[in-house]
Amino acid sequence: MNRGGMSGLLKQAQKMQENLQKVQENLGNLKVEGTAGGGMVKVVANGAQEIEEIKIDPQVIDPEDVEMLEDLVLAAVNQAMESAKAKAQEEMSKVTGGMPNIPGLNMPGF
Repeated sequence: MNRGGMSGLLKQAQKMQENLQKVQENLGNLKVEGTAGGGMVKVVANGAQEIEEIKIDPQVIDPEDVEMLEDLVLAAVNQAMESAKAKAQEEMSKVTGGMPNIPGLNMPGF
Protein backbone atom coordinates (compact mmCIF):
# COMPACT_ATOMS: atom_id res chain seq x y z
CA MET A 1 0.00 0.00 0.00
CA ASN A 2 1.40 3.39 -0.89
CA ARG A 3 1.95 6.14 1.65
CA GLY A 4 -1.08 8.18 0.52
CA GLY A 5 -3.37 5.16 0.85
CA MET A 6 -2.07 4.38 4.33
CA SER A 7 -2.49 8.00 5.37
CA GLY A 8 -6.08 8.01 4.15
CA LEU A 9 -6.78 4.76 5.99
CA LEU A 10 -5.36 6.18 9.22
CA LYS A 11 -7.49 9.31 8.83
CA GLN A 12 -10.59 7.16 8.33
CA ALA A 13 -9.74 5.13 11.43
CA GLN A 14 -9.24 8.32 13.45
CA LYS A 15 -12.58 9.70 12.24
CA MET A 16 -14.28 6.42 13.15
CA GLN A 17 -12.69 6.57 16.62
CA GLU A 18 -14.05 10.10 17.08
CA ASN A 19 -17.52 9.01 15.96
CA LEU A 20 -17.41 6.01 18.30
CA GLN A 21 -16.50 8.28 21.19
CA LYS A 22 -19.50 10.50 20.42
CA VAL A 23 -21.79 7.46 20.29
CA GLN A 24 -20.43 6.21 23.63
CA GLU A 25 -21.11 9.59 25.21
CA ASN A 26 -24.66 9.58 23.83
CA LEU A 27 -25.33 6.04 25.09
CA GLY A 28 -25.47 7.42 28.62
CA ASN A 29 -28.59 9.34 27.61
CA LEU A 30 -30.31 6.37 25.98
CA LYS A 31 -32.90 4.65 28.21
CA VAL A 32 -34.06 1.03 28.04
CA GLU A 33 -36.40 -0.85 30.32
CA GLY A 34 -36.72 -4.36 31.66
CA THR A 35 -39.83 -5.64 33.43
CA ALA A 36 -40.90 -8.75 35.27
CA GLY A 37 -44.02 -9.98 37.01
CA GLY A 38 -46.34 -8.36 34.50
CA GLY A 39 -44.70 -4.97 35.04
CA MET A 40 -44.70 -5.22 38.84
CA VAL A 41 -40.91 -4.82 38.80
CA LYS A 42 -39.39 -2.31 36.39
CA VAL A 43 -35.71 -1.58 35.83
CA VAL A 44 -34.41 1.32 33.75
CA ALA A 45 -30.85 1.19 32.39
CA ASN A 46 -28.95 3.45 30.04
CA GLY A 47 -27.11 2.52 26.88
CA ALA A 48 -23.84 2.49 28.82
CA GLN A 49 -25.27 -0.54 30.66
CA GLU A 50 -25.74 1.23 33.98
CA ILE A 51 -28.86 0.66 36.09
CA GLU A 52 -30.54 4.01 36.72
CA GLU A 53 -33.81 3.11 38.37
CA ILE A 54 -35.66 0.19 39.96
CA LYS A 55 -39.38 0.41 40.67
CA ILE A 56 -41.20 -2.27 42.68
CA ASP A 57 -44.98 -2.33 42.98
CA PRO A 58 -45.82 -2.69 46.71
CA GLN A 59 -48.28 -5.49 45.86
CA VAL A 60 -45.39 -7.78 44.93
CA ILE A 61 -43.69 -7.37 48.32
CA ASP A 62 -44.45 -10.44 50.41
CA PRO A 63 -42.27 -10.88 53.53
CA GLU A 64 -43.07 -14.59 53.38
CA ASP A 65 -41.72 -14.92 49.83
CA VAL A 66 -38.61 -12.76 49.51
CA GLU A 67 -37.15 -15.20 46.99
CA MET A 68 -39.91 -14.43 44.47
CA LEU A 69 -39.16 -10.69 44.68
CA GLU A 70 -35.44 -11.37 44.27
CA ASP A 71 -36.17 -13.47 41.18
CA LEU A 72 -38.38 -10.74 39.69
CA VAL A 73 -35.74 -8.05 40.29
CA LEU A 74 -33.05 -10.27 38.79
CA ALA A 75 -35.18 -11.03 35.73
CA ALA A 76 -35.97 -7.34 35.16
CA VAL A 77 -32.31 -6.33 35.59
CA ASN A 78 -31.14 -9.00 33.15
CA GLN A 79 -33.76 -7.93 30.61
CA ALA A 80 -32.76 -4.26 30.92
CA MET A 81 -29.07 -5.10 30.58
CA GLU A 82 -29.67 -7.24 27.49
CA SER A 83 -31.68 -4.41 25.93
CA ALA A 84 -28.94 -1.91 26.79
CA LYS A 85 -26.26 -4.14 25.30
CA ALA A 86 -28.26 -4.71 22.11
CA LYS A 87 -28.98 -1.00 21.71
CA ALA A 88 -25.31 -0.12 22.29
CA GLN A 89 -24.21 -2.63 19.66
CA GLU A 90 -26.82 -1.29 17.25
CA GLU A 91 -25.60 2.29 17.72
CA MET A 92 -21.95 1.29 17.44
CA SER A 93 -22.55 -0.70 14.25
CA LYS A 94 -23.98 2.44 12.65
CA VAL A 95 -20.50 3.94 12.98
CA THR A 96 -18.42 0.84 12.31
CA GLY A 97 -20.59 -0.68 9.61
CA GLY A 98 -20.52 -3.95 11.55
CA MET A 99 -16.72 -4.14 11.53
CA PRO A 100 -15.17 -6.38 14.18
CA ASN A 101 -12.95 -4.94 16.89
CA ILE A 102 -9.61 -3.76 15.51
CA PRO A 103 -6.58 -3.80 17.80
CA GLY A 104 -5.64 -0.24 18.72
CA LEU A 105 -9.13 1.07 17.93
CA ASN A 106 -10.95 1.50 21.22
CA MET A 107 -14.46 0.01 20.85
CA PRO A 108 -15.71 -1.00 24.32
CA GLY A 109 -18.67 -3.33 24.34
CA PHE A 110 -17.46 -5.32 21.33
